Amino acid sequence: MRLVLNIVWLVLAGLWLAIGYVIAALICFVLIITIPFGIAALRIAAYTLWPFGATLVSRADAGAASGIGNVLWVLFCGWWLALAHVVSGVALCVTIIGIPLGLACFKLVPVSFWPLGREVVSVEEAAALGVRPAF
Repeated sequence: MRLVLNIVWLVLAGLWLAIGYVIAALICFVLIITIPFGIAALRIAAYTLWPFGATLVSRADAGAASGIGNVLWVLFCGWWLALAHVVSGVALCVTIIGIPLGLACFKLVPVSFWPLGREVVSVEEAAALGVRPAF
């Protein structure tokens, strides 16, 4: 079932949302000081392409620097990426078939706001860590 959802997700929303993250990453790579934001954007782009079967967990080593970085991320990149997820989610929820994909889009909004200090892992790894998966 995950494979089917991921393929439909890729066609309907995942590809263009991932392109938004790649554009954000390229912009971040141009400025040397924002390279960590670019790396985070590419990590989230990969997660956005194929989200079913993977989830996010908080990293134990994330500290105050991640929090400050997330605030800067929201100001420069996060708000328009979150807006893209909300618009996609609403558009997907218009159809009955798209409702699960729209809900998945809404679940990606928090990571578009706060990408630093999180790690993408498989659902099985998250279960082994005792974390309840988002999808």
